[in-house]
Amino acid sequence: MPFIFKRLALYLSIAAAFAADKDSAFRPAPAASYPHHQTNGQVTIAADPYISGEKIKVAFGKLDPYVYGVLPVLVVMQNDSGQTLRLKGLKAEYVGPHGDRIPATPASDVRYARPPSRPGTVPTPIGTIALKGKKNPLNAWEIEGRAFSAEMLPAGNSASGFVYFESGLERGSTIYLSGIVEAATGKELLYFEIPIGEPLTPPQ
Repeated sequence: MPFIFKRLALYLSIAAAFAADKDSAFRPAPAASYPHHQTNGQVTIAADPYISGEKIKVAFGKLDPYVYGVLPVLVVMQNDSGQTLRLKGLKAEYVGPHGDRIPATPASDVRYARPPSRPGTVPTPIGTIALKGKKNPLNAWEIEGRAFSAEMLPAGNSASGFVYFESGLERGSTIYLSGIVEAATGKELLYFEIPIGEPLTPPQ
């Protein structure tokens, strides 16, 4: 195995171990097992919206991003193509039922979808005292910690993580993924367009 792939495998194993230590309950299933998935050129990608149910708690703990106007979509990718894939240029878009497109919000920017509340004030005999503002609920480690961040995907491996959209989930909507490139040839794979709209699986 070339050195670069050995080093990549080491980084992936370290990241996986860290994630397991952080929360061993969150384990994405194989891509082909999800109801919303598509296969192009021996690459299978699943997209699973998280809007309700027990899986929200497993992935995000007490935080429910959808309540604050952020739609988390779990992306699971399985590479059976025999080629290492470069994912650094991966582009994710939410496509509404009327063709309107919403680009994914970078995980580091999700916190700004709902700024923290401004502190209030209370009068006292010695003057006005400022109260402490409430913490921004979207400023939680799970948002970035669970985000899709893989930049390379060796043959026979899988990668997963969330992409985020400042949108509600509408019937007839899809997730459009592009920018997946074969590392050796520079050839871009055909885009993926995965339906995620209703009907949805009832909350667990």
